[in-house]
Amino acid sequence: RHTNQPPNTNIDSLLFALFFSCFLVFFFFFFFLVRRSKEHAQQRKMSDSGGGLTPMSTGRAGGSSTTNQTTAGDRGAMETIAHKKEIYTYEAPWLVYGLSWSERQDHPYRLAVGSFVDDYANQVRVVSLDQESGEFECTGEFEHPYPPTKVQWIPDPQANHPDLIATTGDYLRLWHVGGEESDDSASSSSTSSTKGSTVGSARGSESTGDGVAEGSTPIVLRSLLNNNRTFEFCAPLTSLDWNRQDPSLIGTSSIDTTCTVWNVEREQVVTQLIAHDKDVYDIAWSHGTHVFATVGADGSVRVFDLRSLEHSTIVYETGGTDPAPLLRVSWNRIDHNYLATLALDSNQVTVLDIRMPSVPAATLSGHEGPVNSLAWAPHSSCHLCTASEDQHALIWDLSPLPSPVEDPILAYGAGEKINQIQWSGTHTDWISIAFANKLQILRV
Repeated sequence: RHTNQPPNTNIDSLLFALFFSCFLVFFFFFFFLVRRSKEHAQQRKMSDSGGGLTPMSTGRAGGSSTTNQTTAGDRGAMETIAHKKEIYTYEAPWLVYGLSWSERQDHPYRLAVGSFVDDYANQVRVVSLDQESGEFECTGEFEHPYPPTKVQWIPDPQANHPDLIATTGDYLRLWHVGGEESDDSASSSSTSSTKGSTVGSARGSESTGDGVAEGSTPIVLRSLLNNNRTFEFCAPLTSLDWNRQDPSLIGTSSIDTTCTVWNVEREQVVTQLIAHDKDVYDIAWSHGTHVFATVGADGSVRVFDLRSLEHSTIVYETGGTDPAPLLRVSWNRIDHNYLATLALDSNQVTVLDIRMPSVPAATLSGHEGPVNSLAWAPHSSCHLCTASEDQHALIWDLSPLPSPVEDPILAYGAGEKINQIQWSGTHTDWISIAFANKLQILRV
């Protein structure tokens, strides 16, 4: 007697299980590849060849940290070795504080460095990288009365203006690189009888025997600008900023609570205003020729418009009964709605959106010591570099905003407290840092 046999389901089940397992393996493998590619893409946004800055790990052992601090073990993992064509170093005979990139395309890899010596006699040197030898050489220098609080090259990539350096200290001074000795004169708006006006000497054609190249470029004092007509001396200037759209405009900040906007071609004051209730520590132009921001000892960030100086806009205050002084302010070079500031003895950097004042758009807390300097990327709206006394420079990616930004994407350990950091506007894949008696440029 014959009966109908049921189909062999064991083979079908086995084949189905095998197919489903292969599908799961493929799915998770594909997910892993996508995730890894995203991580690598984020790390390579600012470092297409590894450079001198080490990519940061995004994870934290033991879960997330509310303060976003990096442990000592993490710091050790961030250290990197200087590879050829990734890091170049210049050693000065004094502590380096002032720092600025030249933006002229006919003078690549040229910087100005200023000394910080606790004495009247200080110096500013112009150094250039010899790309064949891979060494910096000093191509000129000039003596500067007191340490320069800010050094800045004229923002002139196409060389449409004289090759100028501006410095602040006791006065605003303009120095002509390659200028003739006849340029060394003070204008009618300058105070030529002050002690500072007699100290603008520069070393040029002869070898100095202390690191200045033979046949170097002469540098002469072009202008000494002082708006105080009542007294021989003026209040010390804390900073300056050269307007990028109109290089005839320079803004300065002072401990006497004022800011002054100069037309340096005419050597005349455009305006002087009381900007804060206490010392003003920094000034920064926004895009255009009218709007600038200031910070000071009263703990506020204020925005001014030259077209309407009857009032200013307070976009941020540190608050409290004893507000922490704000030391630095910098505008985003691409998206002019954002600026960044840092406070005295703080390990944090505050990022502000002027469209939503008073409330920080982000607080960057990756440093373990006070932050001394910051610089926005000149070619990116979402990258910011910060430098601290914890001996590290960090690069942050702010593209997740308005979501929190927890960790930097790149880091570099200098081995000394970093005083200044600048991002090159011409060579946008290079930053410069100043620490101890050294200048370093790093490819990012």
